[in-house]
Amino acid sequence: MPEKITTTAINTKASLRRTYLTNQKKLSQQEVQSLSQQISDQLFLTFNFQTIRTIHCFLPIVKNNEINTWLIIRRLQQDFPNTQIVIPKTDAASLSIISCLLAQDTVLTVSDWGIQEPEVIEKIETTQIDYVLVPLLAYDRQGYRVGYGKGFYDRFLAQCRPDVVKIGLSYNSPLEKIEDIDQYDIPLDYCVTPETVWMF
Repeated sequence: MPEKITTTAINTKASLRRTYLTNQKKLSQQEVQSLSQQISDQLFLTFNFQTIRTIHCFLPIVKNNEINTWLIIRRLQQDFPNTQIVIPKTDAASLSIISCLLAQDTVLTVSDWGIQEPEVIEKIETTQIDYVLVPLLAYDRQGYRVGYGKGFYDRFLAQCRPDVVKIGLSYNSPLEKIEDIDQYDIPLDYCVTPETVWMF
């Protein structure tokens, strides 16, 4: 299990980002796999994927010990073959995300950010997406999250339909409050942890 995180009195994004990333990198590969499996199990227990046409899922940054979302993707491919899975490709110039269809034969390469991304883009419009699985380092009881600080997902979520379901995946329970939220931050609807699912 992740070790208990002690945060500063003022929970700013920058300080939380440093603390949570440091803690996450201390996890062993066995812990990452075990906790990722628990998160995947919680996700499928909670949400009805029979009704989902298209789901956007981030791919893990392995060097940062991110949650192994391949466990989720493989189960979707096996149990819900009619659900369309899309993955992100980043545009570093505009700090934006392109949603690309993930097929069984999709070829992936590692980007400068350390993320697997498709070599060939088969773009899916954001208006087609029903659910988004969102990466994060920390989050609070209002559903606001701390990412890596580039704003990729806040820009992306702002382009999605108003009714898109936004689900964070996290090793940890929520903080009481992130202090420096601004007008560009878009809150999650849910966050799935190894123990439970938080709703905001």
